[in-house]
Amino acid sequence: MNYLAHLYLSGDNQQILIGNFMADSIKGNQYLKYPKGIQNGILLHRFIDSFTDAHSLIIELKQLMYDDLHHYSGVAIDVLLDHILAKNWSNYSRIKLVDFVQSCYNILHDNYEILPDNVKQFLPIMIKHDWLYNYRTIEGITLILKQMNNRLKHEVDLSKSVYIMQKNIQLFESHFNSFIAELNREANQFQSNIN
Repeated sequence: MNYLAHLYLSGDNQQILIGNFMADSIKGNQYLKYPKGIQNGILLHRFIDSFTDAHSLIIELKQLMYDDLHHYSGVAIDVLLDHILAKNWSNYSRIKLVDFVQSCYNILHDNYEILPDNVKQFLPIMIKHDWLYNYRTIEGITLILKQMNNRLKHEVDLSKSVYIMQKNIQLFESHFNSFIAELNREANQFQSNIN
């Protein structure tokens, strides 16, 4: 899951949302230097990633990408899942996507000082180009995936994944619907256990 799904799964707790958003930049036990709510967000992010990577439905989707993207198939799947979430947002939330995204941007902007340096660098770009809202369109995710190509060590075209998804869209959407319902339950249970 990519940024939008992690934010969505954070619930109503702003500290958890902040921790969940910045978690990829926090290694090992460095999370312990943050307030408890942010620690919980970081731990939730790690749980979501582990659950997603091990889930049979997601593994099946990654296999569709493997011939073209090899071990980068997981990177592409994360963005594609955010696209499906954004495109079908009203199925998962009563809050409008545009309002949810703006609320997230405001929370992250208001808590800018606590964010790790590399997150501070890309957050203004994310907000300026409205990445989270643009996940809903094919053009938006294609552009994001092309930009991600520039940061990869190996030469690979992540945007090929968009064509593969479009060719298998019913499978992607049905797998996502089953998966997100299960992940939502598990993420809520995880949050109950760590609070």
